[in-house]
Amino acid sequence: MNAQGNDVVLESLPDAVVAAMEVRDGWRKRKGQEEGLEFLISDLARWRPGSTVRVAFLDGDDALHKDIAEATGQITDACDLRLDFGESGGRYRRWKTTDTTYAAEIRVSFDKGGFWSLVGTDSTDRTISDPLNGIGGGPGQRSLNLGGFATRKPDRWQGTVRHEFLHALAFHHAHQNLRGSCQDEFRWEDDPGYVPTRDDRGVFVPDPAGRRPGIYTYLGGQPNNWPRSKVDHNLRTVESPDVIAGPFDPKSVMLYRFQPFFYKSDPSACAPAGDGLNLSEGDKRGLDLLYPHTEADVHRLRERATAALQALTGEEGNGSRSAFEQRVVDLLGDW
Repeated sequence: MNAQGNDVVLESLPDAVVAAMEVRDGWRKRKGQEEGLEFLISDLARWRPGSTVRVAFLDGDDALHKDIAEATGQITDACDLRLDFGESGGRYRRWKTTDTTYAAEIRVSFDKGGFWSLVGTDSTDRTISDPLNGIGGGPGQRSLNLGGFATRKPDRWQGTVRHEFLHALAFHHAHQNLRGSCQDEFRWEDDPGYVPTRDDRGVFVPDPAGRRPGIYTYLGGQPNNWPRSKVDHNLRTVESPDVIAGPFDPKSVMLYRFQPFFYKSDPSACAPAGDGLNLSEGDKRGLDLLYPHTEADVHRLRERATAALQALTGEEGNGSRSAFEQRVVDLLGDW
């Protein structure tokens, strides 16, 4: 089904990728608790401050690549991290699905449906993989997708690019911020007495009495077809130490733009107050928190990484490490 202007189409990674992330994150959380390294997960998600993260494109033309590179300028202007698109003479870096070594840490495609990205260093985590769809952290897999951009960029496309690239730099959705009100403000369930009613495209709509579908019902129909578990994963508050959360920011470009019926009140405190195109001041502060400019802050993060690496490598030899353990050691060693 082709989505129309009023449809709410949400970004979503394949179930195989989400399942791999949940297994990995569960192990990291337990490991961090065992070693007294509560900060371990959040530190592993970010790229090293001051580093250069390479970006490459699978498809699309040079003009599109240029537009995307320029749209990310707001991001790198706000933090100590460089995105390198490999521009040379108007051409930009490319990657292939047959790659066995990394052409880039962030591998962009336009050929899959929807807009989505792996979060932070997940983009190079080989334990996260959906080989059937070519999505994951391997060198020949898509880590960020802007579906349909190669045919026609959508309205407000700059905001979409910034949203997905912030994911690639370890940002989570603003509505999942523990300090926000969205979980309590969303209309999860149907209006009392709602009779499931679909339009001719399979989208759940108000019934003849005007009673509205709730979020679970609406997203269970076209064009998303999400079960409740996927709704919870994507919309419920994230209670995880890998989320570095500042105050809830209604102007954040990371806040989904929903129709009014998603909320209990109108206007809602959880509804976006920004333009959806440009980074908010809160987004910029978050970037500076993740990738600080000051040497003192970088030194503090480096010391934490060194302490964590010593704690983890002191337990066992290289030969006994699992893929999860080796990945953590490699990430900490980059600091």
